[in-house]
Amino acid sequence: MKRTVMICACAFAGVLWLNVQAQQARSVNDGVYSGAQATRGQAVYKTQCAECHGNALEGTVGSPLAGDSFLSDWSARPLSAFVDKIQKTMPFSAPGSLSRQQSADLTAYILQVGKFPAGRTELTDEALARIEFPLARRAAAPPATAPLAGTSLPPPQGNLAELMRAIAFPNSNILFNLQVKDPGTQPKKQPGNTLDYVDWGSTVYQGWLAVDQAAVAITETAPLFLTPGRKCQNGKPVPVDRADWKQYVAALEEVGQRAYRESKARNYAAFVDISEKLNDACANCHKVYRDKGGAEGSGGTRCQP
Repeated sequence: MKRTVMICACAFAGVLWLNVQAQQARSVNDGVYSGAQATRGQAVYKTQCAECHGNALEGTVGSPLAGDSFLSDWSARPLSAFVDKIQKTMPFSAPGSLSRQQSADLTAYILQVGKFPAGRTELTDEALARIEFPLARRAAAPPATAPLAGTSLPPPQGNLAELMRAIAFPNSNILFNLQVKDPGTQPKKQPGNTLDYVDWGSTVYQGWLAVDQAAVAITETAPLFLTPGRKCQNGKPVPVDRADWKQYVAALEEVGQRAYRESKARNYAAFVDISEKLNDACANCHKVYRDKGGAEGSGGTRCQP
């Protein structure tokens, strides 16, 4: 009788162990997608992704989706997070337009190109959270650089394109706009009736105050373009150590400083020349580092001299 109870207990423990094993994370090396699913994903990739990420997933405007850099970025992270990013943020021109199934199929194709083996079953939404990318060996950290003006820069959060769009682009446009509108003569905007914080915020700091702030933003954030470790949109490192890159950043900072002085003096006439200098500062850098291969850096040589 005791032996029978022991056998039953062992059998029960074995079932529990199998259930625990089933819930444990699997690796993308374990054949988590099917070949047919990858074929479907390839068709979606050609129409929705190749223009930005390259025909071979090598990265052009967008970051690479294969290779050491890609695996390092997704090291030990769940596959569900990767599918979520595809579904919610891609393609860049129409985020959220892909279905969950299309996003999973695309993931299967990306795994196939990355030489991860196919299996007998398709990648399903239920299984995603229990599947992980392999742990990648991180590249050695870049050597520490001398702090700028006695300060240190925090690790970068966004890529170079995101930083440009967040700070340089909108604030430069405020300065460029002075070519057609005198901020001292514009009627004051009134808050709207609806609670829209963006609309409300645009009514708080108007006229020359907005110009002051744009000049400060450009001047004080220009050094962020020299942050060690920042990457371009295509995954390549920003050339922060190159002499010409430093000169372009210094030129942008200098324009911002002049814009601030003239804005404080409310010298509207000075902004014709300031706009030209700002355009030159941007265009000179773009010509070398952004626009190779097509407009807006659509080639894989963005961020390369």
